[in-house]
Amino acid sequence: MEKLINFTTDYTRYVIKGGAKFYAWMGFLALLSAGALYAFYLQNTEGLIVTGMTSQIHDGLYFANLVFLVGVAAGAVTIVFPAYVYHHKAMHEVTVLGEMLAISAVCMVMLFVFAHMGRPDRLWHMLPFVGIFNLPGSMLAWDVLALTGYLALNFVCGFYYLYSKYTGTQVNNKIFMPLVYTSIVWALSIHTVTAFLISTMPARPMWFHSMMPIRFITTAFAAGPCLIILAFMIIRNNTKMWIQDSAINLLATIVTWCLGLALFLTMSEIVVELYARTEHANGLYYLMFGLHGLTSLVPWFWSSLVFMIVAFVMFLIPSVRSNYKLLPIACVLAFVGIWIEKGMGLIVPGFIPTPIGEVTEYYPTFIEVVMSLGDWAIGFIILTILLKGAIGILVGDVKYAGGAAEKSVDFSNSTKATTSASQ
Repeated sequence: MEKLINFTTDYTRYVIKGGAKFYAWMGFLALLSAGALYAFYLQNTEGLIVTGMTSQIHDGLYFANLVFLVGVAAGAVTIVFPAYVYHHKAMHEVTVLGEMLAISAVCMVMLFVFAHMGRPDRLWHMLPFVGIFNLPGSMLAWDVLALTGYLALNFVCGFYYLYSKYTGTQVNNKIFMPLVYTSIVWALSIHTVTAFLISTMPARPMWFHSMMPIRFITTAFAAGPCLIILAFMIIRNNTKMWIQDSAINLLATIVTWCLGLALFLTMSEIVVELYARTEHANGLYYLMFGLHGLTSLVPWFWSSLVFMIVAFVMFLIPSVRSNYKLLPIACVLAFVGIWIEKGMGLIVPGFIPTPIGEVTEYYPTFIEVVMSLGDWAIGFIILTILLKGAIGILVGDVKYAGGAAEKSVDFSNSTKATTSASQ
């Protein structure tokens, strides 16, 4: 018990210390978070009328971010799987960082659920055995279980590994490895269930097809590693921890294959839907070309497609993929392109037109933008804290030496040891 208390204390003391860049980054995130609190206050005093959502389109920017971030959380398995199944040494050294990213992403998902609900007092219905938890009838209930389980698995695996490193003891593989393998399978389940959440609605033709889960998985395994690569590049440049080139190169290869598959599935859907166009293709047609003179989402679709194609071409070229000055550009393009494709390019047009033929457009309001930026900021605060503490333990700045008087916590490098999100 004493070691656990010391671990918590030393971890906390380490993450709150830093240099000017660290405090500037955290201050910036705090300002955005304050904006989210104000937007949340308006939503709860005036109602969801302050958003752009309507009775016809009741899922907007919040749900789009939710769907995307589930994929980012699942993308952490691209580190865990090579590390523990194929025993990739470089990946094994940074596995815990991927688990910290997964925890942060799931926390952001929960924030967007909270924002989207409108009535926060209804949140208790999401708790099994407490609220009216409609299981097994509700796909949303399965999604909540999948996300909660994934969060618990990554939290236990990640912090148990860090605690073992902190105390200098060996990991008990009889307990640890079954949890790791379970988390690998569970990562696939969270995005599969999220895909089922929308693809099991016959009244929404744009979503109602069996290709949706595999499309979700491929984009998740492209967007997640893109964010991880960006984080690794910043960690290499701003901390004592050195992440090997082979780890970054493997992630870039995974992005190349998965992004290519995602583009292939998108193109296949376009051909199938528009070759013999019926009324069921109106949602996709509206997204690509507009419908009845309404074209608000058309720029979103084409910008997403351009971003993803340019990124894919860059990833295909070995000299670009291994160039660590150009690689971040490709990662940003792919990440933004997938965010648009999984959000504004998938969730919103699924409601246009409605099942009774109404054509109503949606566009996020300023309140929704502020709330979304604030939720992302809170998520990055969590990520900063988790990664900074994890890096401190991995590089040996935070360690337990056998007693309260002998504990060794080196804060001399904490100024430099900002997290991957601190740029």
